[in-house]
Amino acid sequence: MSNGWVLPEDVLRDAPAYAPRTSELADLELLLTGAYAPLTGFMTRADLAALSRRGRLADGTPWPVPVTLQVPAALADGLALDDPLRRALVLTDGEGAPVAAMDVTDVWPVRDGTAGVGGAVRRLGDGGHGPFQRLRRGPDEVKALLPPGRVLGVFADRPLHRPQLAQIAHAARTLGAHLLVMIPVGEEATGGLPAEALVRSVFAARDRMPPATLVAVPLVRRRDEISDALLRARVAAAYGVTHLLSTTDVFSGAGLRVLVPRELAYDNRDGQWRWREDIPPRNRRLALTQEEIDDLLDRGFPLPEWHTPPAVAKELVRARPPRRHRGLVVFFTGLSGSGKSTIARGLADSLREGGDRTITLLDGDVVRRELSAGLTFSKADRDLNVRRIGWVAAEIARHRGVGICCPIAPYAAARATAREMAHAAGAGFLLVHVATPLEVCEQRDRKGLYARARAGLLTGMTGIDDPYEEPADADLVVDTTEMTIEEAVQVVMNHLTETGWVEPRLQSA
Repeated sequence: MSNGWVLPEDVLRDAPAYAPRTSELADLELLLTGAYAPLTGFMTRADLAALSRRGRLADGTPWPVPVTLQVPAALADGLALDDPLRRALVLTDGEGAPVAAMDVTDVWPVRDGTAGVGGAVRRLGDGGHGPFQRLRRGPDEVKALLPPGRVLGVFADRPLHRPQLAQIAHAARTLGAHLLVMIPVGEEATGGLPAEALVRSVFAARDRMPPATLVAVPLVRRRDEISDALLRARVAAAYGVTHLLSTTDVFSGAGLRVLVPRELAYDNRDGQWRWREDIPPRNRRLALTQEEIDDLLDRGFPLPEWHTPPAVAKELVRARPPRRHRGLVVFFTGLSGSGKSTIARGLADSLREGGDRTITLLDGDVVRRELSAGLTFSKADRDLNVRRIGWVAAEIARHRGVGICCPIAPYAAARATAREMAHAAGAGFLLVHVATPLEVCEQRDRKGLYARARAGLLTGMTGIDDPYEEPADADLVVDTTEMTIEEAVQVVMNHLTETGWVEPRLQSA
């Protein structure tokens, strides 16, 4: 069915609703605006099979990547594919506002509890909300704004420093092309920055660009660089781009010429950016790496003006302040009785003594009573408990506070989700594994849980009949077997001080 598919309002009002994941919502927006043409909806099994075999859709059209939607199997089971009035699905944003109606024409199992659904989509509502909505123009609207002739496309998924600006200016001048800057905003954080901060940083460099049109595009990164480059080229072509400035040598097959820039360097003799090979080594400064830029920002050092325009640097400092002023989640994980809660309380007390931070302690037992009451100790509920804790801690850190968490958090995937939420909030994340061995934890057994589990009176006890997945990505490991709580707290404080999250004077507070 095409995007002209229409259903009565009462049918849509009674249709089941589902809020897709962030990446799926980004794909949905590009489907609705026509940026994914000729796709008019999420792919069916026939499209996916043809794509896997031939790199084409079922109708033979070349296409680079899967564009799919997954929903709970129970929701998919309630759809009747043989009845046009009972196969409608309303897709909403994260707050439940309708975004699109989907005519589900194909359903298939993906994994336990999840199903894939395919079918055409059409827009509902007024087109969405959020920062910089005025920049989320569709391809037709953007092409109407572009002057005739060549159009140079640039995906600004990182702030534009002087080397990138020099590359862009050279390419636009050489081609005699109008510049279209596409800012990917499909993820909560892009290139280490929240999407709105990335937009502000790109706009801060606008006076250093040739004549340009700027547009926010809800793209998310795919699984690999090649897929990402191919999809970006397709989307750029839909927006009217004729030449694409890229950092990869992957060509699109979408009718675009892809320009791969040469390396520039700063010439100390006159302060100009030139091709690296044209500058003698003694007069040459190479562009800063992303790691060097992040390190300067983390430590509170100014970005050098020869490399970054002051207006861009100002936006980056606003978005990524020095670590000592940035939000942080300190996430303790370990077996029951390992000492993590006691260390967390000691750390909270030490940080509060300094007075420079707002500290919130999310203790496991308190959280279960106030935030996660009613949850069981099943794997799904344990993951949900950790997700809730991680979300609250990330919101605390979003506002430059420190959230200290100390659940058992036995599963690696749930801990990784907590880390992702903190980073998406523009905050730091420190995973502390309190690696006290099981036998020591059992000897302590302050709550008598291990004894009850050994006696068969308690099931689902982590370390006994439920697994604990030891972190392979811990930022700090502490074993309290031969260490006092005060010493363990000091180890964590030393780490926070050495990595710049805490002012050195707090170490002796």
